[in-house]
Amino acid sequence: MARFWVCVAGAGFFLAYLVLHSHICGSSLPLRLHFAFKFSWRAEEILYRLDVDWPTYSEYFTGATFCVAVDSLNELVYVAQRGDNIPKVLVFTEDGYFLRAWNYTVDTPHGIFAASTLHEQSVWITDVGSGSYGHTVKKYNSFGDLVQILGTPGKKGTGLNPLQFDNPAELFVEDTGDIYIVDGDGGLNNRLIKLSQDFMILWLRGENGTEPAKFNIPHSVTVDSVGRVWVADRGNRRIQVFDKDTGEWLGAWNDCFTEEGPSAVRFTPDGKRLIIAQLNLSRLLITAAPPVGNIGNCSVISTIQLADQVLPHLLDVSQKTGAIYVAEIGAKQVQKYVPVNSYFSSFSS
Repeated sequence: MARFWVCVAGAGFFLAYLVLHSHICGSSLPLRLHFAFKFSWRAEEILYRLDVDWPTYSEYFTGATFCVAVDSLNELVYVAQRGDNIPKVLVFTEDGYFLRAWNYTVDTPHGIFAASTLHEQSVWITDVGSGSYGHTVKKYNSFGDLVQILGTPGKKGTGLNPLQFDNPAELFVEDTGDIYIVDGDGGLNNRLIKLSQDFMILWLRGENGTEPAKFNIPHSVTVDSVGRVWVADRGNRRIQVFDKDTGEWLGAWNDCFTEEGPSAVRFTPDGKRLIIAQLNLSRLLITAAPPVGNIGNCSVISTIQLADQVLPHLLDVSQKTGAIYVAEIGAKQVQKYVPVNSYFSSFSS
């Protein structure tokens, strides 16, 4: 035991010496030692931890889990998966208990969104299948009954009247009922469409390209609390930002995506952080949201490194608890990450 405390004291003395030496001598430390010290001194803050008990039984995941949506109002989690002869949509509580499954009129789900109000529980799914319900965006009630179909079922295309989709990737529905759809995941279209609650086209942005307001695989979309639409422009390795009322291009982030583009974007309940998934890197980025009137540059606050080949495809965030739910097509599961106590207090304050 005495030897242990001698080692601790020695390590503390050496660390204090390094701190003092770095202040006095600056870059005179050997390059490798100087770099290692700097790196360890500025370690990232840990904001989330894995909830290993969610869900209570992972055996319910029987296919490739492509997307997940949180109904924060009713504390429900919807998971859509692909595969033959399996339920396409699973419904859990936010605590991880399985409630039910349904398989009606869903061919090949890609994105999912829960848009519940005090008067209505609804679930929207983008379907990229080649069957009779493919290339559409569909609205269901919470028990899987089909309520509305957007697009031309079974026919991909570029048309606007009637509206057609080709591999619609994801959507976001505001409390007002306005709908933002990113269309397409490698198909004919590379565009962002805003629809009113009665499904009229309010504005449209995009075509295939690298210039501002053009896309290469727009894969995920979300809206912040100050009226900006954020699109994961995956093929172009950037996030593009638009004004939600006019569709005006406001700017882009590309400095965080030198290795791989973003596949999913969602904000934390306080609007201060943007959670971003990178599919092939199996990584989540927690970035600082810019202030009003300034898109600025991407600033990573923290990261969550998943295991190799987990492949986080799309994600959602509970607007009550701040928990992140990640649909992982490689691992064929959904995992839940909860804020650590000190970070959670910022949501509840």
